[in-house]
Amino acid sequence: MTPESILKKQFGYDNFRPVQKEVIDKILNKNDALVVMPTGGGKSIIYQLPALMLPGITVVISPLISLMKDQVEALKANGIPADFINSSLSISEKNEVFRLIKNNHLKLIYVSPERLVIDSFIEFLKNLDVSLFAIDEAHCISVWGHDFRPEYSQLSVLKKHFPNTPVVALTATADKITQNDICKQLNIDKSNKFIASFDRPNLSLNVLPAKKRYEFIRDHIKRHPNDAGIVYCLSRKSTESIAKKLRKDGIKTDFYHAGLSAIRRNQVQDDFINDNTLVICATIAFGMGIDKSNVRWVIHYNLPKNIESYYQEIGRAGRDGLPSDTFLFYNFGDIILLRKFAKDSGQPEIQLAKLERIQNYAEATTCRRKILLSYFNEHLEHNCNNCDVCENPPETFDGTVLAQKALSAIVRLKENVPSGVLIDVLRGSMRYDITSKGYNKIKTFGVGRNISNFEWQRYLLQMLHHGLIEIAYDDHNNLKITDPGKDILFNDKKVEFVKQISAEAFKSKKEKIQNIITLPENELFEILRTMRKKIANENHIPAYVVFHDKTLKDMVALMPLSYEAMLGVSGISEHKYKKFGEPFLQKIIEYSKTQDGD
Repeated sequence: MTPESILKKQFGYDNFRPVQKEVIDKILNKNDALVVMPTGGGKSIIYQLPALMLPGITVVISPLISLMKDQVEALKANGIPADFINSSLSISEKNEVFRLIKNNHLKLIYVSPERLVIDSFIEFLKNLDVSLFAIDEAHCISVWGHDFRPEYSQLSVLKKHFPNTPVVALTATADKITQNDICKQLNIDKSNKFIASFDRPNLSLNVLPAKKRYEFIRDHIKRHPNDAGIVYCLSRKSTESIAKKLRKDGIKTDFYHAGLSAIRRNQVQDDFINDNTLVICATIAFGMGIDKSNVRWVIHYNLPKNIESYYQEIGRAGRDGLPSDTFLFYNFGDIILLRKFAKDSGQPEIQLAKLERIQNYAEATTCRRKILLSYFNEHLEHNCNNCDVCENPPETFDGTVLAQKALSAIVRLKENVPSGVLIDVLRGSMRYDITSKGYNKIKTFGVGRNISNFEWQRYLLQMLHHGLIEIAYDDHNNLKITDPGKDILFNDKKVEFVKQISAEAFKSKKEKIQNIITLPENELFEILRTMRKKIANENHIPAYVVFHDKTLKDMVALMPLSYEAMLGVSGISEHKYKKFGEPFLQKIIEYSKTQDGD
């Protein structure tokens, strides 16, 4: 069979996505490859399809138990023989998987990097016909990657033991340095590097000031009660406190962080995957193992530490290609904390540079998608018209006098105070620690009392972004004036500030946007979604393994009334129809009759 026929028969898709076919052809010709493709871009098919065409077994190296489980369930739902070996299995279950492998009953086997490099397991593989090694989350190999894992670095032994077996490394996030390091570590020729477009046009990109962020999150969830979403937080404490507030406001939610027991983390993750809990408040420990296609929104309660992390995390929304929202809250405190983390890391210069790029993105006054894609060396010719900057081009005003007030106060305070104290001085606070040090006697005391604390934070962020001030992290986070700042203060240079849109104003605008799905169509979608949940529960699998949201929406749009027409729906293979499709077809036929009756 050809790759195209297998794509349709086993996976239910009519066409390959960009880059997929090119890489598959390379693998079938026994070439290695590095594939950098965004989350939801179709990385899995790149190795799953060749596994069905090649004679032996494909070994997939995957970092998380939950990710292995999800991938194997999805493969089995498509009638593809696959399994995994990890610590979640009992000894008898592992022995059964080994028996299936020995008897050539499996086409794909998922293992962790730790297991792969065990000498006894390598010897076991040497006695098999291994046709392909696929390394998922390959950025973990490189010390330059945003999620380096030492056990991954041992995978360089693959070529030593299996010199003639092709290796395909796959990742959703890797800049040029990381890409080159992966190729070096795995001995992949750089000419076999494939970079798909990083553009996810279905994701709406929005950055908001952090004021009243909880209220915004609560209201957003209540407006979308049936949609799954993730709130990412910088600290474990925040995940718990926000989840507690949401529960108090009547929203079923849970929290996830590395401090929980393995049993508890697995339970939270399983509830999310199976749509039993739609909202999760989590640290970045959550998500890599989530192969959930119907996450409709991702909110960052704090600024991420780099663009790679941010891109990977927002990539968990809209994997099915349907419109999805992302929101990032940004404040001065995050910058100070993340700068400290970066300086204390093992690679301060690299981490500080990466932090500066995500800060530039958050402070952008031009199309955010252009900035995001340019980081990955991709250039968007036109504005995206699906980010907050494109939808609300920022208004600017002459901020010179405001900047001079702040800069003058910094000078008079001898560059010896952090941002919080500076704002208190500008606003004329009579707190004891201000008056006891005589700060209330300086000439600029109270010159900015008509400006709120929150607004001053925003203006200081813009001054930081313009390079007028810097934070001395090695001197109690005190603010220092730079040479460009001195030009503003002493040489009559001008500076423009951007007027900030509030979270409340943004929410009001979003509420005016009408749902593109008409009421009858939405009604049928909910009918099909309810049935999908019932079938998923009966089969003890996640709902998206039955059919993706995109497949349900395609059913709604096409209204198939026969077996042949159902096979024309994106994501429905022959095997999937035989396993799950008949009840959906009957529901659509019943629904169409009620509409005809109207």
